[in-house]
Amino acid sequence: MAETTQAVEEKAEEQQDQQSGAGQEDSKAQVQSVEFSEADENKTTGPGASIDFLLDMGIPVTVAIGRTEVPIQQLLQLSPGSVLKLDKPIDAPADLYLKDTRFATGNVVVVEGRFAIRIKEIIATGPAASANEQ
Repeated sequence: MAETTQAVEEKAEEQQDQQSGAGQEDSKAQVQSVEFSEADENKTTGPGASIDFLLDMGIPVTVAIGRTEVPIQQLLQLSPGSVLKLDKPIDAPADLYLKDTRFATGNVVVVEGRFAIRIKEIIATGPAASANEQ
């Protein structure tokens, strides 16, 4: 039992020595001075900066004309020609989303042989919308 206690004490001393050695190595770290270039006073940054480059960025918009839930068994039985009944009537507006946020509603139309959306309403979201509602 005394041997076990002595072994534990020796191991604790070794760990302390290793930690103090690591602390000494950290205190010997090399310090270097750094020179920074001067900022150009003519360049605009911050709130007054031009964000025109953002105007050309494309943002994916998702249009949802309806939703439905089907059991997996029914999903596995679908084939070409199968019909899924959606939860919205045909005259209900479609929902437009940016990521997962609904921002507008619109009606589905056809333009030059392609589906399109005619915006019916822009939905205000966020803190500004909450302030307007009060």
